[in-house]
Amino acid sequence: MPVLTACGAGVRHRRRWLFRGLDVSVEAGDLVAIVGPPGSGRTTLLLALARRFRLSEGKVAVDGRAALGHVPEVTAPEPVFTVAEHVRERLALLGRKRDDEVDLLGLDPAAKGRDLTPYEKQLLGLVLARLANPAVVALDGLDDGLDAIEQADLRQRLKELSAAGVAVVFTARDLGAGDATTVIHLGAPTSTRHGEIEDEQ
Repeated sequence: MPVLTACGAGVRHRRRWLFRGLDVSVEAGDLVAIVGPPGSGRTTLLLALARRFRLSEGKVAVDGRAALGHVPEVTAPEPVFTVAEHVRERLALLGRKRDDEVDLLGLDPAAKGRDLTPYEKQLLGLVLARLANPAVVALDGLDDGLDAIEQADLRQRLKELSAAGVAVVFTARDLGAGDATTVIHLGAPTSTRHGEIEDEQ
């Protein structure tokens, strides 16, 4: 049974469609990549699939909770909060005990949001997203500002998350072999064509 489905989904921005007529079905443990050039609507589609952005047409349904990982300008870390404070705040918002044991994925609990590297921000996003026991995790810019080693590590962490039964949706400029089970290709910024879906399985 799918944990996320989109039927005829589309978002119109001013006079053009960022994507339109998008149908996709995501199963537990799937890795879904949204690929396209800057300005093609990658982040908008990501947020729409996580039910954080209103569609112009169609619908998106999630069976369970969809949690956002790192999405710049949406879930960016608070500059003066430490990693530990981010975790305690999220636990409180979820109604969980603030002293629950949490795997910080190697992050320094005393590091402040303003001092985190792009890679560390992605890790913190995953830490916080997992606290909600989500069916779907969505994160943006898998390869933005990360070197090759960091990208490889983050991709491995996403594969481990998917192996645990969580569907992962992410945006990237480029993909390597085996990085995703499904790829949604968005066109150039001036394009009005529909999103194209490629099954990598």
